[in-house]
Amino acid sequence: MIAEAFHTALDQIFQNEPPANLGLAVSGGGDSLALMHLAARWAQGAQVRLHVVTIDHGLRGDSAAEAATVAIWAGALNLPHDTLRWTGWDGRGNLQSAARTARRDLIGGWARDRGIDCVATGHTRNDQAETVLLRLARGSGVDGLAGMAGVSGQSPVWLRPLLRLSREDLRGWLRDNDISWFDDPSNDDPRFDRVRARQMQTHLSELGLTPERLATLANHMGNAREVLRHDTQALATRIVVQDGGDLLFDRAGLESALSELQNRLLAAAVMWIASGRYRPRYDALRRFGRNGVADTLAGCLLSHEGETIRLCREYNAVKDLRSPTSEPWDNRWILSGPHAPDLHVAALGPQGLQKCPGWRATGQPQPSLIVSPAVWRDDTLIAAPLAGLNGDWTAQLAKDRDDFTRFLLSH
Repeated sequence: MIAEAFHTALDQIFQNEPPANLGLAVSGGGDSLALMHLAARWAQGAQVRLHVVTIDHGLRGDSAAEAATVAIWAGALNLPHDTLRWTGWDGRGNLQSAARTARRDLIGGWARDRGIDCVATGHTRNDQAETVLLRLARGSGVDGLAGMAGVSGQSPVWLRPLLRLSREDLRGWLRDNDISWFDDPSNDDPRFDRVRARQMQTHLSELGLTPERLATLANHMGNAREVLRHDTQALATRIVVQDGGDLLFDRAGLESALSELQNRLLAAAVMWIASGRYRPRYDALRRFGRNGVADTLAGCLLSHEGETIRLCREYNAVKDLRSPTSEPWDNRWILSGPHAPDLHVAALGPQGLQKCPGWRATGQPQPSLIVSPAVWRDDTLIAAPLAGLNGDWTAQLAKDRDDFTRFLLSH
């Protein structure tokens, strides 16, 4: 039943068109070991090449040895394996949050380097229930209570094919198949919020708040989220115009929309412009731009132009950004032209704008142009494509940022 449920989940995710390569994030714990073995059986019939990756956080003395053992276990299944080591913990802040972010970034880079478009993780129904509980405690709304999606993200796409299976069922399947796994002692450390949420499950189940019920709540909220996403996209189609790297809102249309749709639209707009990973906090969104004067949030500048509201990048957020001309700038702009090692991309800035005599003919306001990408050789301006100083250069938005309305549905 476990293998059949796993295969069904992947068939639903891939619509019977699986990718040529699939990454597996395997820590050595029971959930991820079950993922690896179930995927190995599925991949043979699906003709998919699997690639296993393990993150060694270096936080326990046994972590390196465990990663090496996972490599041996993967090799026994004829699966290639890589170990990535995280060395970024400085002892400050939220350890589990920092480790989770590092794990995602390291695996994402690993997948991109190997041309792997999808990575599967071992999150279970129990993880979903714990996520919902933690977000409920933080006062989350529909999006937060929707929990983890079965499919999310881009480059790579993250897959969670075990979300409908329980931790206990997976461990039972491992025992039935004589497969060993590691138990991480941090999973029993009550210093961590997720562990405390896990320990509460016994008491909550007595009230009917079982992992199954909490996972069902997440499914219901996920359905509601999809409706809200489509309604927000419909609103954007009516009242938002994309203007280069900026967004223009019809002020009356925005102000007459339901407050939930206003907040969702502004949140997505901020994430689109600032390439933010996380949605701005609700309280900040509720106040953003509501007083009729210029306002800033999460690296974006909101200004009022009569009946139009303009949202653009904030200069202070990009004034120190530098990148080679061959790499994306500010995670959204792609420069094309005669690349050279002594050139770099940086914001045009106020002084650079003074060197663009034709900038007014572009029709773009000054705040939008000073945050636009420009090509520099040391302190010498070579080109500013969006400010009319083209030379042999062009600037375009990256594919995942070139259409705001499409971006809305994926974020």
